[in-house]
Amino acid sequence: MSEQTIKNPQTPFAETADLNDRDILNDALSTEKSLCHSYQIALQEASHDALYQLIFSQLRDTSKQQRSFYDLNFKHGWYVLTPTTSQEIQQTVQQFEGYKQQLQ
Repeated sequence: MSEQTIKNPQTPFAETADLNDRDILNDALSTEKSLCHSYQIALQEASHDALYQLIFSQLRDTSKQQRSFYDLNFKHGWYVLTPTTSQEIQQTVQQFEGYKQQLQ
């Protein structure tokens, strides 16, 4: 795996027992991810078109908010990405192809 990371300079934050900006933003990001998951399940279960459209709209808005929290985390250097190689991608593809074969 590549040792290189993609990140921004980290914005300093207070490392105390109290909640700091990073903690609050990470909590908000986790909450939005959870809401997106819940809306997705509700969307699949909606039997009435008007309800489906309402949930879909909420999912779209929540997903946009989740992305903005992610972007803010990344901007402050609190979210680090690790690039992967083509070989690692191919290994993962093969792994899931194997799972797919097992299910057939």
